[in-house]
Amino acid sequence: MKAIRRFTVRPVLPDSLRPLSDLARNLRWSWHAETRDLFESVDPECWAASGGDPVRLLGSVPPVRLAELAGDRRFLRRLDAVSGDLNDYVTGARWYQAQSGELPSAVAYFSPEFGITAALPQYSGGLGILAGDHLKAASDLGVPLIGVGLLYRHGYFRQTLSRDGWQQEHYPVLDPNELPVAQLKEADGTPAQVSLALPGGRSLRARIWLAQVGRVPLLMLDSDVEENDLGERGVTDRLYGGGSEHRLLQEMLLGIGGVRAVRTYCRLTGHPEPEVFHTNEGHAGFLGLERIAELGERGLEFDAALEAVRAGTVFTTHTPVPAGIDRFDRELVARHFGPEAELPHIDVERVLRLGMESYPGGEPNLFNMAVMGLRLAQRANGVSLLHGQVSREMFAGLWPGFDPEEVPITSVTNGVHAPTWVAPEVLRLGAREIGAQRAEDALTIGGSDRWDAVRDIPDQEVWDLRRDLREQLVVEVRRRLYASWRQRGAGAAELGWIDGVLDPDVLTIGFARRVPSYKRLTLMLRDRDRLMDLLLHPEHPIQIVVAGKAHPADDGGKRLVQELVRFADDPRVRHRIVFLPDYGMAMAQKLYPGCDIWLNNPLRPLEACGTSGMKAALNGCLNLSVLDGWWDEWFQPDFGWAIPTADGSGMDPDHRDDIEAAALYELLEQRVAPRFYERGRHGLPDRWIEMVRETLALLGPKVLAGRMVREYVERLYAPAAQANRAMTPAAAGELAAWKTRVRAAWHGVSVDHVETTTATASAELGTTLVLRVRVGLGGLATDDVEVQAVSGRVDSEDRITDAATVPLKPTGGPDLEGRWVYEGPLSLDRTGPYGYTVRILPTHRLLASGAELGLVTVPSEEPGAGAGVLLR
Repeated sequence: MKAIRRFTVRPVLPDSLRPLSDLARNLRWSWHAETRDLFESVDPECWAASGGDPVRLLGSVPPVRLAELAGDRRFLRRLDAVSGDLNDYVTGARWYQAQSGELPSAVAYFSPEFGITAALPQYSGGLGILAGDHLKAASDLGVPLIGVGLLYRHGYFRQTLSRDGWQQEHYPVLDPNELPVAQLKEADGTPAQVSLALPGGRSLRARIWLAQVGRVPLLMLDSDVEENDLGERGVTDRLYGGGSEHRLLQEMLLGIGGVRAVRTYCRLTGHPEPEVFHTNEGHAGFLGLERIAELGERGLEFDAALEAVRAGTVFTTHTPVPAGIDRFDRELVARHFGPEAELPHIDVERVLRLGMESYPGGEPNLFNMAVMGLRLAQRANGVSLLHGQVSREMFAGLWPGFDPEEVPITSVTNGVHAPTWVAPEVLRLGAREIGAQRAEDALTIGGSDRWDAVRDIPDQEVWDLRRDLREQLVVEVRRRLYASWRQRGAGAAELGWIDGVLDPDVLTIGFARRVPSYKRLTLMLRDRDRLMDLLLHPEHPIQIVVAGKAHPADDGGKRLVQELVRFADDPRVRHRIVFLPDYGMAMAQKLYPGCDIWLNNPLRPLEACGTSGMKAALNGCLNLSVLDGWWDEWFQPDFGWAIPTADGSGMDPDHRDDIEAAALYELLEQRVAPRFYERGRHGLPDRWIEMVRETLALLGPKVLAGRMVREYVERLYAPAAQANRAMTPAAAGELAAWKTRVRAAWHGVSVDHVETTTATASAELGTTLVLRVRVGLGGLATDDVEVQAVSGRVDSEDRITDAATVPLKPTGGPDLEGRWVYEGPLSLDRTGPYGYTVRILPTHRLLASGAELGLVTVPSEEPGAGAGVLLR
């Protein structure tokens, strides 16, 4: 019979065991081995059955066992030590508290998904895992972050396979009362709520759930409350589910409701108000509108409020393809804002202008969330060096007249949270070598001096560890494969072959990620006979573990999964290649350490960063990847291999995939597999072990989320906080008025004449020329503009590359025509084809970049004497 109502019965812990509840409610246990070990010792069988979830564990332990533990002095001593360690962790000074300079009092970090632990399944892929690692690293470093997201009642889908290998989705209902979260409550004990106005006089209400991630609070909004109508209750039903209006409401709740949740949390707890708001991808972009509305209530005009909001906002873009960005129909957005809906005191047209694609190549009727995110943030970044470059080109239309390299989007390369992803066995080996505290610092703060000790670990220990991890993976794969085949309808009697799947002494390759077409799940299948030869090679065999989910609406991705599954079902190779359904954090934590090679073969440059290879590297797994994302930045032959790419515009996609697949097979056949099986004098693969060491010593400090968060603090959060403090209401009003004046006058700004002391077509290295430029300022003052000389090497079409800029100075007052003369030196510091030009930019002390307004004036095609190319 089916229950008509469901509720959660919580255990009553004896007083001496009460700290267990606090430990279970702080998600630090998900990356703190001693806390997990303590929970496992409560009841090993219940721990295994709970999937390593302390909240579920405490709900299932028999009262007699709890009574027994309450009188166990040894257990209570351990409990006291672990509880005290957590208290020291959340209250003591850490890296952030030791920094000098003006750091933000708090940072609010918004993301549509967070991958903290498998026990809180609120993530779909890399964006969420990155956000979770960001929060954990911020906690380890003591950064005063507040996370903001949504609590999805179905999370992301669970994946199984049909008998013929087709992906099937399941959406289990998540009960927040069974998750490691607690309701945020008002002082009178009632649940704290936020509310959004909807068209037609309706409203969208949401409760606020709190997940404690070490030192960092994570606020999660949940619309499944009784006061909502049925449609509104379902707004937070599924991650990335529903149609356009459903997604728009999710993103309004995340951005606008999220700011209101932060204000509520700070009011109730006394937490410092954030000085910096960080938008992780465009989904939370509406947060800027809510903050503009807040300032409007304090008397600030829209334009001044916009400047104040921009000063303290950081925007991170994660996608290198326009299709990965949420875009909404103009009319849909207009219906949800204005007098009859949300933010009634902001003119709808002002809202729309922030997101419309009003630039060459854009679609003028679409509201683009990333475009709004960039217009509402004074600082923006991509997530790897290459992705920063791709993003500057992708969004260059927002800054017309500037070369892509000058578009104000920088990059902070992603990192991964080592304590979450490093296998306990690897951690123990490191602690034995350099000490527990140094090992913890190496994983959280970084610093190559801490990682150099890896080189002192004996070869035999490294190799024994790698085999042990591979063997653990084999056991895990067989368990999961058996469960998968049973779900596909196979009987136990026909699954005896699974006991022979994979071999702990065979070179093991991992490939696990989402399955959009650009990640090319099936590139390895381009030549099936050749792959079969690699899998079954008599001397140098390989084995491959594959996992990944296709988006529920992506039938093309599902066909790729099915194609891979059908190949892996072939009785000739099924002991050497497997597909594991339902890829998630729990599987990943077993998969990364157990693989020898991590394979990544996306279409370059469509992988923004790709952090799975980083997690594998931290466990001594070598990367075999296309030069894309982070691998393009940090690859060295000392610790991995680069798959050559068939670059070139206009290449047939099938031909390109054939070329790159052949290059992959060649690398595996000729270089990777032989090196793994090659043995030195002591019967060990000396050269392979050396590559493992170099992976850990050289890549280890770079791929850390701690390094990433430190960069965000130093390069983005601290400058944003300083800009936010400088942007007083008066300063914001001044900047807004100045921008209005400059934009109105800019059509009259011109470069009329350029001349130099040398008019010849060549000159000697080290020569310094004097540039004189006559300009019109269109009624602007000299303080409003900067006149620059831009010089550098030139290509065959006279485009300047690797440009250097030098400001020129006015030589006196305006002439009778109101023109100004600017002058300055031009040093010829490079040989070869060399050129220069002159340009005029707006300048103001409160601008973060000269390109901020997207205004620039350059000479006409024939600006006058002396403007030619020098040193040809």
